[in-house]
Amino acid sequence: MLLLMKKALLCIPVLFFLLTYSFGQTIDTKESEKQIDSLISAQINPNEPGVSILIAKQGKIVYEKAYGSADVELNVPLQPDMVFKIGSVTKQFTAIAILQLVEKGLISLQDSIQKFLPYFPSKGYTITVENLLTHTSGIMDYSNADTTHTYIEREDFTPQRIINYFDKAPLEFIPGSKYNYSNSGYVLLGRIIEKITGERYHDYMRKNVIIPAGLTNTLYADEHTIVSKRVRGYTKDNGFYENCEYQSVSIAYAAGDLMSTVNDLYKWNNSLLAYKLVSKATLDKAFTPFKLKNGNFTRYGYGWFIDSIGGSKCIHHEGQISGFIAEEKYFPKEDVYVAVLTNVQSGEDKTGFSDGRFRLYETISQVALGKKLMREVILADTILDNYVGTYLPTLGKKQTLTIYKKNGNLYADLSNGTGRNMLLVAQSETKFLLPDVRRIQTTFEFIKENGKTTKLIAVQEKQFEWQKIN
Repeated sequence: MLLLMKKALLCIPVLFFLLTYSFGQTIDTKESEKQIDSLISAQINPNEPGVSILIAKQGKIVYEKAYGSADVELNVPLQPDMVFKIGSVTKQFTAIAILQLVEKGLISLQDSIQKFLPYFPSKGYTITVENLLTHTSGIMDYSNADTTHTYIEREDFTPQRIINYFDKAPLEFIPGSKYNYSNSGYVLLGRIIEKITGERYHDYMRKNVIIPAGLTNTLYADEHTIVSKRVRGYTKDNGFYENCEYQSVSIAYAAGDLMSTVNDLYKWNNSLLAYKLVSKATLDKAFTPFKLKNGNFTRYGYGWFIDSIGGSKCIHHEGQISGFIAEEKYFPKEDVYVAVLTNVQSGEDKTGFSDGRFRLYETISQVALGKKLMREVILADTILDNYVGTYLPTLGKKQTLTIYKKNGNLYADLSNGTGRNMLLVAQSETKFLLPDVRRIQTTFEFIKENGKTTKLIAVQEKQFEWQKIN
């Protein structure tokens, strides 16, 4: 995640709010379109920041629409062909450039990065190009670096200035032993591309990645450049929309400084699957989770996350940068592609707005896959209040599970930090679904005795019992 250097160096984190739904029969295209229209219209008004969406199935675009405003002050409606910042989705473009150089024999994934950047400290271990691609280098994320400069994100950065924020910091772990998402690795990959090719990163990317992919609305541009159909970015905090903070895109570099459209992102996916940029063998490797030294697999390959959403394998990436959120997902078994671009990014919002928006985006993917949406049962506050409290597992480690109520909904926190602000969606008076839990459907069922809640039964493949202690 690229968050902030005390006073905010950059915000292009990868967020994961993955919903779980029950499986159903395939919904026809017209019905899916009606569902998506209804879902979005319920959350996004024409005069507020909006969203651009593209859905393709079996090589055919079946949905391409935009809702809301591209410029709230000028009342300009969003159109599907408008240009958004895409943040960390940029990483897959950088990864493909590196993989092209591998196929040309100019670099090996197992090369030490010091071979190309001799000035970068080795820190006592071999840090490979593959470690940078897979976020297993142990190099700290520069967005977490300390700075006392209040408006540092407004300054223009050279790649070397970015590197200066993390090159002297100790490794967080032995390279290849753990996964920890780090934008620093992709900044170094950008510099490696420059060292090998002798060209500026952006120039090389245009000639060897963007143009060969057939992309006409994907570009690198700073805030001073005139960009046709560029969308304005916004934030929302405490119920009010605001223009997003000015942030120099140079601070993202090869980790997140691209702009694009939903249609170009779809073209990008198609060009990859047609092996126009790298071979099938190389792309298959990029779409394979990395194996750590201990034999465990991460959820990240070379520039993409690989996991399961709602029971379907998904190859995807998400990105955030000041005022914008981007999500793109490919479901290979179903041959379904979904791109969502929005011009509001509200990481500081405390009203539940952001959570609601991310659930909306994930719901769109589920509709595209033809999954039935879960149905929420509305319960009285008196019933919900009975479930609020602290719970301890009857077996295993003595961590606590806290159930609390906020804005009329129940949420859960695990004391070990693996689950925070997890929404509970009522399926009946006592049974709840946890839509924010990844990959595996998770339910809580509260057990009452003599009218009082005494425990809950959690089901996540196996059944676990938690006793209520207060």
